[in-house]
Amino acid sequence: MDAESTSRAPRTTARLAWLIGPALVAGVAYLDPGNVASNMTAGARYGYLLVWVVVLGNVMAWLIQYLSAKLGIVTGKSLPETLGERITHRWSRRAYWVQAELVAMATDIAEVIGGAVALNLLFGVPLLWGGVITGTVSIVLLIVQSRRGPRTFEFIVIGLVAIIAIGFTFGVFIAPPDAGSVVEGMVPRFEDTGSVLLAASILGATIMPHAIYAHSALARDRFAPIAAGRPEMFQTLTETAPESTAARNTRANGELEQQRGISTVRLLRATKWDVSIAMLIAGTVNLCILLLAAANLAGVEGTDTLEGAYEALSAGIGPMVATLFAVGLLASGLASTSVGAYAGAEIMHGLLHIRIPLIARRLITLIPALIILGIGVDPTLALVLSQVVLSFGIPFALIPLVVLTAQRRTLGEFRNRVLTTAAGVVASVFLIALNGVLLWLVLTGS
Repeated sequence: MDAESTSRAPRTTARLAWLIGPALVAGVAYLDPGNVASNMTAGARYGYLLVWVVVLGNVMAWLIQYLSAKLGIVTGKSLPETLGERITHRWSRRAYWVQAELVAMATDIAEVIGGAVALNLLFGVPLLWGGVITGTVSIVLLIVQSRRGPRTFEFIVIGLVAIIAIGFTFGVFIAPPDAGSVVEGMVPRFEDTGSVLLAASILGATIMPHAIYAHSALARDRFAPIAAGRPEMFQTLTETAPESTAARNTRANGELEQQRGISTVRLLRATKWDVSIAMLIAGTVNLCILLLAAANLAGVEGTDTLEGAYEALSAGIGPMVATLFAVGLLASGLASTSVGAYAGAEIMHGLLHIRIPLIARRLITLIPALIILGIGVDPTLALVLSQVVLSFGIPFALIPLVVLTAQRRTLGEFRNRVLTTAAGVVASVFLIALNGVLLWLVLTGS
């Protein structure tokens, strides 16, 4: 057996477990401190009113994350890379990058602030120094990712996800919600401008633009061709082939399959399982956060902040529940901030063709969060508003994703079916409409 056959054998006989991982890493975006703040605030202020928003957001997130991963697997390129090639006008590409970069910065703010709040609750660390510690740990995780590869990084992040899940779901079993109220909360409705704001915040935290950008890159990197050892092989194949765009992409995908040693069909099948597991975990945790607040914190003074919720949980249910909540918040901040930095670097590289070392980028994007912590802005308010910014960034990532994955010239035989594209269009229209209503309500003071 030659060297190439030997290197290809593990993937030819790959088990399903080996193929699972990228969605669990991207899914950390759905468990970041912004989610915690939005869901906790929604439950404390409005009880079970917005349960339907969490459930709907998670269903839409499954479709969106699968499409993102499919784009990376079939083309061997991330969404930012593909857009960087399709947006030919230089200033249009730069304008698109600016909004994507603002989204990435809003993500960084939420994650660092969440970690800082958790350290303050657990150990009394001042918020500013908590932000510095959170940023430092994220740099260490990024070093691991760059030196040890995606698989080691996945194991670390999945371990943090397990801590997050335990920390945020434990309290629901100790003080369970009312089943009838949960069912009633599944009926779509709003109460006032504040409930619309929180709905947009929950969706911004659930369907995060940087997760859409990141998942395509994570899938690309994880399933990079073995013989080539790099995803750039696809670009070489498509540039040198003389056929039409669709024919080039079909032939190039065949080459990718040969180099990977595993069929694209099998990868996509495994990806559906990967995304399903990740979204099931994320959806369950997010719902538990809202239900915990709705059942135990609704109407309690000061519980619409993370600090107030921690104190109320400690007094009402017990210090163990409150401590696990804070531990989950810390793990959430540490895991999500490294994934956010990875997404931001991919956005810059794909759209501007500029690659800044992850460590340097992490240091730069850490500054806004530290400024907010330093000047004393309410951490929970900053988290919720950061999720609203993310909500407005969703269409800029989602619409191109749906369009690209529906095109034969992009995905060839793996393009979306009509129903899949229709579902993507419906999700896009809903999110854009919700943001429009939110903007109108805020501007008119309704």
